[in-house]
Amino acid sequence: MPKVSKESVTEVRDYGVAEDRTGDLDGYTVNFVSIRQDHDLAPMLSGLPGGRCSCPHWGYVIKGRMIVRYADHEEVCEAGDAFYMPPGHAPAAEAGTEFIQISPSDQLQEVEAAVVKAMQQMQGA
Repeated sequence: MPKVSKESVTEVRDYGVAEDRTGDLDGYTVNFVSIRQDHDLAPMLSGLPGGRCSCPHWGYVIKGRMIVRYADHEEVCEAGDAFYMPPGHAPAAEAGTEFIQISPSDQLQEVEAAVVKAMQQMQGA
């Protein structure tokens, strides 16, 4: 049985506002995310169609609060909530939020590439 834990992941990324500990489970990416500062991901999704994430995510909020905006509404996920974010979302999270997110790896890689490009453009501006 494939499994991964926050401690056993093979990749740790420090984005300043957040730490992302990432592992792989047979074509799915598992992210253990700790948000250090209030953060809205929308500006970094600007390079994607509609300016929203095109990858579905399933997960669980360990602590804190996330606000997920869609074209026609927004949803709030708090500690203890399991969630599903279909494509077409733009998430934000409060400082101190921790969550686990599971996503199809191939789709997540496309989104991550667009986010990295947007971050580079913002830093160069």
